[in-house]
Amino acid sequence: DAHVHFSQPSGEGIVMADDFETGTRSAALGGTTTVMPFCLQEKGQSLRAALSAYHAKADGACHVDVSFHLIISDPTDQVLGQELPALVEDGYTSFKIFMTYEGLALNDREILDVMAVARETGALVMVHAENYDAIRFMTEQLEKAGRTAPRFHATSRPIAVEREATHRAISLAELVDVPVMIVHVSNRESMEQIRWAQQKGLTVLGETCPQYLVLTEQDLDGLGMEGAKYVCSPPPRDVASQEACWEGLRTGVFNIFSSDHCAFRYDDPHGKLTPKGRTSFRWVPNGIPGVGARLPILFSEGVMTGRIDIERFVALTAANPAKTYGLYPRKGTIAVGSDADIAIWDPARKLTLTHDLVRDGADYTPYEGRQITGWPVLTMVRGRTVVREGELVGEKGHGLHLARARSPYAKAPA
Repeated sequence: DAHVHFSQPSGEGIVMADDFETGTRSAALGGTTTVMPFCLQEKGQSLRAALSAYHAKADGACHVDVSFHLIISDPTDQVLGQELPALVEDGYTSFKIFMTYEGLALNDREILDVMAVARETGALVMVHAENYDAIRFMTEQLEKAGRTAPRFHATSRPIAVEREATHRAISLAELVDVPVMIVHVSNRESMEQIRWAQQKGLTVLGETCPQYLVLTEQDLDGLGMEGAKYVCSPPPRDVASQEACWEGLRTGVFNIFSSDHCAFRYDDPHGKLTPKGRTSFRWVPNGIPGVGARLPILFSEGVMTGRIDIERFVALTAANPAKTYGLYPRKGTIAVGSDADIAIWDPARKLTLTHDLVRDGADYTPYEGRQITGWPVLTMVRGRTVVREGELVGEKGHGLHLARARSPYAKAPA
């Protein structure tokens, strides 16, 4: 799973539901053998200091293997000129930048600066593409009108803000001649920006997630604050957008299927329902659980319905992520010399998805009650069985940190 968030600070006294032990436990229960969490650089912090803190959290805690991406929130001269080039050499070969969120959003010049370093060092840039100023404008208009319930989260982040930022990210990457991965794409219009770039010959990659295949903005409209369980960004859209995302997975516009697992407890003043979160969608933490449900949802809704075949399932969830992020052939294939990371599936097993099956650190799953066909009955990491028949049999600490080679999509260092 090439896109997960564990133990990441969120400000405002909010605490993510998962540390590295519970997050990787859920991954293993869902058939995932390697996760790629994010190391968040906070303002004023060196990247080395951030990495030290995240390694301290992860070391000895993980049930599956891990490899970090870097979130660049403060691209100082020191970060750009010294730290990033050195860290790429050390095997941290992907950077993520945000175009939205207070304290994380970079302006276009800062994005270009980070992309230029990626071009020089042979790194891959991941982009969260939403227009920050447009979202702030929409949010303020909604709050003035008294529209503060969780369902208005989707209204505040319409497709246009994602489409525009996707196009802008692609254009900036084109200027610098650097490969870019647009993460968690939710709709056809944004997908078509990526398809257009690919047809033009640009190295633009795309990712989508389970929430954009099976949830809709109607899920945000639950009784009381129930809709807060589904607040993530970009928000789930509509049935037409779901079909577009399936098309993207099938046709190769998206080459990776990730969870964007970012879990907060629901009934918790340090989770979804903070005192401020109860007053407006603006303050509800963004993110939903998914690392344990990702593979079963794609298998059940994709392979078992004929939307994709089993080969495409393996490519989207194992081979392509490993290749894209420089872990292949150690990961992503069953071959002599590769890690013996194996998930064995019972394709006929029918069950109802509940939080008890995925056992992350949250107190709910957004996919509760969904009927699933096909489930992993054994998960093996580097030759050791870590899950058998829904029971954790491995020990925490078996999971290792992996340094990575450069992405084959990246330009050779200048």
